[in-house]
Amino acid sequence: MFRLSKDIDSAFQGVGTKGGLEVWCIFNNQLISIPKSSFGRFHSGNAYLLLSTALRKIGSPQYDIHYWLGHDATEVDSVLASDKALELDAALGCCTVQYREVQGQETEKFLSYFKPCIIPLEGKYSPQNGLAEETYPVTLLMCKGDRAVRVKEVPFLRSSLNHDDVFVLDTASKVFLFAGCNSSTQEKAKALEVVEYIKDNKHAGRCQVATIEDGKFLGDADAGEFWTFFGGYAPIPKCSSSTNQEQTPTTCAKLLWIDTRGNLHPTETSSLNKDMLEKDKCYMLDCDSEVFVWMGRNTSLTERKTSISSSEEFLRKEGRSTSTSLVLLTEGLENARFRSFFDEWPQTAESSLYNEGREKVAAMFKRKGYDVEEFSDEEDEPLYTNSRDALKVWRVDGGDVSLLSIHDKAKLFSGDCYIVQYKYTYNERNEYLLYVWIGCESMEEDRADAISNASAIVSSTKGESVMCHIHQGNEPARFYSMFQSLVVFKGGLSKRYKTTFLVENANEGESKASLFRVQGTSSRSMQAIQVDLAATSLNSSYCYILQNEASVFTWIGKLTSESDHDVLDRMLYFLDPSRQPMSTREGSEPDTFWDLLGGKTEYPKEKEMRKQIEEPHLFTCSCNSEVYNFVQDDLTTEDVLLLDCQTEVYVWIGLNSNIKSKQQALTLGLKFLEMDILEEGLLPVRSPVYIVTEGHEPPFFTRFFDWVPEKANMHGNSFERKLASLKGKEPVTKRSSGSPWRSDSKENASRGSRSRSNGSERGVSSCSSEKFPSYSQGRESNSDSTPLVKKLFSESLSVDTNNGSTSSNSDISKENPLGGIKVDLSLESLAYSYEQLRVDSPEPVTNIDATRREAYLTEKEFEERFEMTKPKFYTLPKWKQNKLKMSLRLF
Repeated sequence: MFRLSKDIDSAFQGVGTKGGLEVWCIFNNQLISIPKSSFGRFHSGNAYLLLSTALRKIGSPQYDIHYWLGHDATEVDSVLASDKALELDAALGCCTVQYREVQGQETEKFLSYFKPCIIPLEGKYSPQNGLAEETYPVTLLMCKGDRAVRVKEVPFLRSSLNHDDVFVLDTASKVFLFAGCNSSTQEKAKALEVVEYIKDNKHAGRCQVATIEDGKFLGDADAGEFWTFFGGYAPIPKCSSSTNQEQTPTTCAKLLWIDTRGNLHPTETSSLNKDMLEKDKCYMLDCDSEVFVWMGRNTSLTERKTSISSSEEFLRKEGRSTSTSLVLLTEGLENARFRSFFDEWPQTAESSLYNEGREKVAAMFKRKGYDVEEFSDEEDEPLYTNSRDALKVWRVDGGDVSLLSIHDKAKLFSGDCYIVQYKYTYNERNEYLLYVWIGCESMEEDRADAISNASAIVSSTKGESVMCHIHQGNEPARFYSMFQSLVVFKGGLSKRYKTTFLVENANEGESKASLFRVQGTSSRSMQAIQVDLAATSLNSSYCYILQNEASVFTWIGKLTSESDHDVLDRMLYFLDPSRQPMSTREGSEPDTFWDLLGGKTEYPKEKEMRKQIEEPHLFTCSCNSEVYNFVQDDLTTEDVLLLDCQTEVYVWIGLNSNIKSKQQALTLGLKFLEMDILEEGLLPVRSPVYIVTEGHEPPFFTRFFDWVPEKANMHGNSFERKLASLKGKEPVTKRSSGSPWRSDSKENASRGSRSRSNGSERGVSSCSSEKFPSYSQGRESNSDSTPLVKKLFSESLSVDTNNGSTSSNSDISKENPLGGIKVDLSLESLAYSYEQLRVDSPEPVTNIDATRREAYLTEKEFEERFEMTKPKFYTLPKWKQNKLKMSLRLF
């Protein structure tokens, strides 16, 4: 693994053998190893080197190297840090990705190693621990970011505060959090994690915590105490946030060749191609806000050091911002971002080589008569059920759906679409798993109807169901296990299918000559899939059933196991227990067998193995970025996240997000498949897409996290939850009993879904009330319209989740026109003029709740300003209320 030589520091002896972090500091031109207890303590006067090692199930470890440069670090230390990063890469076999990290502009991947934050220390590092200071220094910290939070110490002055950010004031006995009125819920929640970190690490858990709202100070003892540190209260000047400034558009990427002397030579081309990168050269890819240095496999360590120095000198001469990221890549380890700038980057062969080797091992074991079930990739926890009626199947036929009988629900047709419901018990409660199965020959109209009807079912279950969209041929193993025995026929029964193909009896597999591939792991999960009636459909790794009206053949492939033979016998009995088959093994087939298949031809010998789930990737829609080293706490209730497991995708929907129907969420997931965010080509476009609601996560989702069920059942927004956890209390805000899922208004209009006047009973779509009686009884649904999601990441759908609200108009009734929102309209007795209530008023009114300035307007002036009554205003979503108030300078 290691290639130590005179050019490589001896400090790297034995590194990279264990998972986790290793950190060094540049001290007196040498590398000093930092103990684990001091991880995250970076001094602004030093440069540091960090190695992250991720041990994978298969293959070599994944290495990431970061060199961190403090803003007061010397140029000598900075250059030495980049050189040592290259030496460490060489010691590990030149198989790392390297990142330059500048204090205050660290990458999210770097910050993810030190959750919740790093707080750089002033001065220089010393191996000797100094004595504790006699007086506790009061410090003011600015916190930025709603995912990876960046903490910066700012001058302890009132002028450092603003309305857009969150600040932490650390004093000897109490830690204050000051939230600017324009900061988001997630930003405040992340800043609370910083408060908790300071409390535990600097105060040994023995200090008080207080939260201060911007603009609210009267009658609040904590607010009064907070402002005394600044010499008393005074208005904070209004200023534009730097985060709201428009970013300059990124120009086309420029590729430059770096010679051995460090000179840069631009390449004359309008488009980039991988063939332009030569193995014995180094290149710089300039993308304005980010710069990549690509190093060929055949380049020397000296050449690589020269290329890094030249790239950093180029950035200095160009006057680039310190926020410009610099990423160093070795040939063969290019990340998705780098590959995206090139036309048609070829897919890496690592995955295919792994699968090829895995198939050969499986085939070898099968030849020796061993069962290869142990090669299965599935790691799902079993779904337990105590009900004999746990499985229900509906066939979609135009606008109609029909519940299949017990006899027919184990028979699917490739020309049709189905809705499959499975009830199971998890955490001592009933949960529902709802599949939309899309036949490979089904009509587009039937596919759309299947999704629409499935979404209606979910709406009627208060979002309890986990919904999954699957295509025939890409079913997960857990789908098959629900049926135990399943037969998939060619043809279809829907009216649209019959009309399109002009056939009267479309169920070909039940009458004419047919060939079935038999697969499965045991009697609890076995399938017969009808394939084309041709010899090319055979495969030595499977067993088959060939039948016509006169005879039945069973065909046993050479690479099948005893378990496969047992499944074949059971499936044959399941199909027709009255018929006696003619058993034949591969290589000894009679002529009549080949005649039924239209003649003997070549066919595959080894089956395609299921992909191994490597490290899953979590993406957030609101931030358009990947969440590195994710944990359960990264599933914020205001957000929508996508978990890419390479074999399937999960769309997780927070209860306080703006996604209000699983049909919208499914659109996000399907668009994600099309985009191939990781640029690896490993995620098939027809992969299963699961839609998961917060609080109803199934076990096959939670297995990717260190899951704590209590966290999933908390109430309130992310800030309220974190504050309650920090203070050891239960959040005051409770989840609404109404459904968080809203079906699209057009869909409801077409299906006749209408809200009743009393507000306590809700009509659901006709398919729910008539075709799905198990869901329509005792359920509420909501027919309010929500805007469809428009973008994902930079090119597709996106979700504004910063001000999501669980308030629902479905809660509005005649008895309570405010929809359950408690608003004290008696405040009108303390009426003030609009000019006094404005946040920028020269003569501001005092002794009011600054978060509800609009409530102090008279009814007449309120209607003049808002163009609506107060009761109507308070029925609006919270984000819309805030938007209106901001436009009138009342927020």
